[in-house]
Amino acid sequence: MSRIGKTPLKVIPAAKVIIEKEAVRLEGSKGKGAVAIPRGITVEQKDDQILVHRSGDGKQNRANHGTVRSLLKSMLIGVTQGHKKELEIEGVGFRAQLQGTKLILNLGLSHQIEYQVPKEVKVTVPSQTNIIVEGADKNMVGLVAAKIRDFKRPEPYKGKGIRYAGEVIRRKQGKSATK
Repeated sequence: MSRIGKTPLKVIPAAKVIIEKEAVRLEGSKGKGAVAIPRGITVEQKDDQILVHRSGDGKQNRANHGTVRSLLKSMLIGVTQGHKKELEIEGVGFRAQLQGTKLILNLGLSHQIEYQVPKEVKVTVPSQTNIIVEGADKNMVGLVAAKIRDFKRPEPYKGKGIRYAGEVIRRKQGKSATK
């Protein structure tokens, strides 16, 4: 049996759990979320715990067992505490600003980049070189942070670009003059 799948999830009192036939809906102070339940997997709530069971030992059922439990845990954390990704911008003249729901990026190109932020996530710009992406859905937070990072990935020679906070960029040696 899956070691991850068989461990029960403790439900935080601040979260509301609604178990349906094909999905589990979670609501909390940070937002709402739902996890689809595949065929062969059942979810039940006993007291303050969520239990995930599988109907058989088929390969797909075994794979889904731990996956559904992990998705439920991630969503439970998201609706109660929220998920967060921080980005840093490095480069002369590179900066970000927020105008309503649009993120405006100046990244050394001939034009500004305007990114429409999805309503599922919240983006804040505490300074011109820092961007914080927050939300209840871990996948959506990661997707938005990755899209923002893709506008100007950090390059290996000078390190200019958008990187995750704490990310280490391996630097390369530039050309050297020989005589």
